[in-house]
This record gives sequence, structure tokens and C-alpha cells, in this order.
Amino acid sequence: MGRRPWKCYRYCKNKPYPKSRFCRGVPEPKIKLFDLGKKNAGINDFPLCVHLVTTEREQVSSESIEAARVACNKYLINHIGKDFYHLKVRVHPFHVIRINKMLSCAGADRLQSGMRGAFGKPNGTAARVKRGQTLLSVRSKGNKTLDVIEALRRAKYKFPGRQKIFVSMTWGFSKISKINFGKINIINN
Repeated sequence: MGRRPWKCYRYCKNKPYPKSRFCRGVPEPKIKLFDLGKKNAGINDFPLCVHLVTTEREQVSSESIEAARVACNKYLINHIGKDFYHLKVRVHPFHVIRINKMLSCAGADRLQSGMRGAFGKPNGTAARVKRGQTLLSVRSKGNKTLDVIEALRRAKYKFPGRQKIFVSMTWGFSKISKINFGKINIINN
């Protein structure tokens, strides 16, 4: 049996339901890697930083995060090269998705109890995101802006809802603006 359509789980209706000693038997999230590319690059190597930001409050499945990561990473490897970027996935799927399985065979009405005891069993994981939360971030060289934007545009199609792509004014993944970073470098040298 296939997955339920994500429209069943897209909106944040209930409280967060993380994996715990009370909630057991949760399947592992599909996404395992959250940092790709040249992770150990110094702060001076990659001045450009581009973010994929969601504009809706929703739940994003671990499958869609993994699909977006793969799509973005593949484009960046083919067009920039694996040593010229650092891709960071900023959301983690901690929320457990439940399913109340129903039988669909003949005579199922005698076996089932309908909506009685309909809490459901763990079925997957999702990340709960707020408006304006960053989903993916990429840092790279300054001349690779268009390639990074295109990679994030392709990743955007894997997520539900609307997202926007922002070119950050900060230096790489730091919180220092590019202008101030240049001044700090001059003072240090």
C-alpha cells in the first residue's frame, strides 16, 4: 500500500508529537545527511550565501526534504563542482505522523471499529516549519550566484506550499555583513 497524499498532513493542526519512550516504533526519517559539499571550507572561501525560505506554516515530510536535498545537490555537483559549495539542510523531521489504518477487503465492516479508538500508529516523520523559516542554505563563491539560485529553484518544487529564494547580505553562513567582514579583514591584516 502506498503513502497517503500529503494534503492529509500538510497543516499544523495538533501539538508536536516527537519520538519518545511513550511513542515507540517510529520509522527512521528518510533524510540522513544534512551537510553536503565542502563542509570544512573556511569562512573566507565562500562569501555568497543563498537561502530557500518558506512563506507558510506547515509540515514538511522527511521524504520531501530528502528529495529537495538530492535535487539541489545533483545540480550543484554537475554545474559548480563538489568542492565549490556547502549545502546545509536547516530543518529536522522530529514530528511523528500517525495513520489510522483501515481495511479495504470484503467483510471489513465486521472486523473494524470505525472511528472508535482512532489514535493511529506511527507512519513517518515530518518537520514543522513556521513562516519565514529557512529550509535550505547554500554558501559558495561569489561568481556562482545564478547556479546556486537555479539549484534552489529546482529544490523548491519538492516542497509543499510556497517558498522564496533570498540572496543573503551576510558573509557565508556567518552573521557578519559583507561590508563589515571586509573591514574586519583589513583590521586583522
